[in-house]
Amino acid sequence: MSHYKTMISQHSAEHLFQGPIAEEYQMLALICPSAAEMSRRVGSFVGEWTPPYPVEQLQVLEIGCGTGVTTTCLLAGREDIFIESVDNAPAMLAQARQNLAEALAAERLRLVENDALSHLLTLPDASVDIVASAYSLHNFLHGYRQRVLEQIWRVLKPGGLFVNGDRYAIDDAAEHLKNTQQEVGGYFRVFNELNRPDLLEQWIVHLFSDESEEHIMRLRPALETMTAIGFQNVKLHFRDGVNALVGAVKP
Repeated sequence: MSHYKTMISQHSAEHLFQGPIAEEYQMLALICPSAAEMSRRVGSFVGEWTPPYPVEQLQVLEIGCGTGVTTTCLLAGREDIFIESVDNAPAMLAQARQNLAEALAAERLRLVENDALSHLLTLPDASVDIVASAYSLHNFLHGYRQRVLEQIWRVLKPGGLFVNGDRYAIDDAAEHLKNTQQEVGGYFRVFNELNRPDLLEQWIVHLFSDESEEHIMRLRPALETMTAIGFQNVKLHFRDGVNALVGAVKP
């Protein structure tokens, strides 16, 4: 019975962004400035991509809109897109609706409250031109992430693009540990200056989740998994510590 429960858990969505960490998610820009830069890189990557087939409006699925930082970059990157963005955290979506009100009013964007896998399962085969994400997939349990990647491949059109800016753990364990220690030191500096020990605790707990064996997304195995699923041109396009931009296409 315990094995069955573990298997179900590995393939279920988690609600990791609740309470103070969700309500004040903008603090990420202070403790991890590279996160905002990665959102810009994802937007630029999509903006510079040329589809290998004629299309008037690109259908984009964003996995994990959060408060809308990456969504804003995607919208700014090109005019010929419609974005459907999914997130399972109500507190994050509430902020996204405010931050993205103009795009929602212009009908360039639709926000969906759901977990990534459940939403992907509702989409038809080969119905999406681009799947984009930033700092979402590393939050998933391994089994759940595997199923999400398989479904991304299924819903992409042949020739479609998958781009992910995310935390990809450094394959060298010692180097990764050093990077994590530096990251924790940065958390303490920022939140001590702000006198916010409550948020320091929340982000440390979240980092422990990111670093757990059930979640951690190492770069080389991640790229190998994508290749095994069927993605082609699986490439690392940028890396700064654990922050990496990965792109691939469906043949």
